[in-house]
Amino acid sequence: MTTGAIPPKLLDLAWPLVLGNLLQTFYNLADMFWVGRVSSEAVAAVSLMFPLSWLFVSTAMGLTAATIALVSQYVGADERRQADRVVAQTILLALAVSSVLATLGLYFRRPLLELIGAEDQVFVEALAYIEIIFLALPLTFLFFAFRSSLQGAGDTRTAMWLVVISAGLNVVLDPFFILGWGPFPEMGTRGAAVATFIARAFATVAGIYILLQGTYGVKLYAGDLKPDLAILYKLVDIGYPATFDGWARSFAAVAMAGFVARFGAAPTAAYGIGVRLMSVTWAVAGAVGDATSTGVGQNLGARTPDRAVTVARTATAGTMVFIGAVAALVIAFPAQAIGIFVDDPAVVAEGVVFLRIIAPFWALFAGVMVIQGAFRGAGNTREAMVLSFLSRWIFRVPVALVLAFTAVTIPYTGITVPTVAAIDLGVNGIWIAFAFGMAASFVVAVAWFRLGTWTEAVIDEDGERPGPHDPATSADDEADFVDD
Repeated sequence: MTTGAIPPKLLDLAWPLVLGNLLQTFYNLADMFWVGRVSSEAVAAVSLMFPLSWLFVSTAMGLTAATIALVSQYVGADERRQADRVVAQTILLALAVSSVLATLGLYFRRPLLELIGAEDQVFVEALAYIEIIFLALPLTFLFFAFRSSLQGAGDTRTAMWLVVISAGLNVVLDPFFILGWGPFPEMGTRGAAVATFIARAFATVAGIYILLQGTYGVKLYAGDLKPDLAILYKLVDIGYPATFDGWARSFAAVAMAGFVARFGAAPTAAYGIGVRLMSVTWAVAGAVGDATSTGVGQNLGARTPDRAVTVARTATAGTMVFIGAVAALVIAFPAQAIGIFVDDPAVVAEGVVFLRIIAPFWALFAGVMVIQGAFRGAGNTREAMVLSFLSRWIFRVPVALVLAFTAVTIPYTGITVPTVAAIDLGVNGIWIAFAFGMAASFVVAVAWFRLGTWTEAVIDEDGERPGPHDPATSADDEADFVDD
């Protein structure tokens, strides 16, 4: 990404990520399709669990955002051995954090479901689903570590093929475990989670094997798995804002799902389906944002900041045009889009309103996601974090409270806080809040991008070569490196 024409190289880097994300989204849609054959309560349960599951996935993405920034900049600076060390430390960090989160999630699973408003049969279905998803967290984190490592090195195709196989396996397994096809018992929402667990386990094992082979730009050395405090500190220092960024997005999604749940099963199911349709745009924009991170990181590592800016601008414009076309199609046929997943007239009607209010703003939010990718590639994860916080917690959640409710009761306190009684738009107020947040965050993102304060690399001029204390500089390790 440091030489030659930018658009074809950006496209070559981005399309495997786009395809991989779309396949992952297709797996999510397949989950919803098969769960929809169980009951409306099962659809509502999985809908409520999507933001909570995303909370943990976004934590993994946040941690590995630092990996993309560091690996891409070391590769751009031609310091590939240091990039290998970053990969090993990423795996250590991913295992540690995911194990803690999985333990906490399992312990507090019931209060979490109560907090987001799951009740009666929806609570039962959601509990069966989320218990297995928590067990799969370490697998999820390790796969993100693998994908970000190769992505930083400029290889986006290998991870794509793993996603293809993993998502395909998940889709094939879904009806067997959810509906009880063949010799398997009917497990409903738990079956969807079991299929996910198996698919992620396959992808994780294959990913670690590929890293150990070291034929795709970076390599995992066993000697590098000893904790390196300097690299771990760098990963945490760059990664924690990206993690908070993910949490800001996820907690806001949980809050919005909780708001919607107060209006009943039909709006909740419509919301879950609508969000999954919207996740198609997130898949594309997020993938292009990841490709932009790599392009920006490699160019900043190579000390060509002007080219890094051009990469970001090209990616943003192209993504917005594409997402705008997708949104226009959804706006033209909203009932058909919702009807793919459910035939309940009440759910379809609510989903049509959701799409007509929110879809016109998808392209703007896609632009925000790509700009955030540029910030992360530069290692400026704090700017990306602030953008996420503003778009959700300033421009979305408060607006939803004002537009949709006359009063809100704070969970577990019994305290009721009045909003603006004259504006009581019901669940439509929540949909409008989504649209407003997308538009306002785009304005802020463009203004921040134009300031140009993000175009500084986060590695030293000399590539931050490790000192003699680093175990990876031992004679045996260097000999292995030369042999490879």
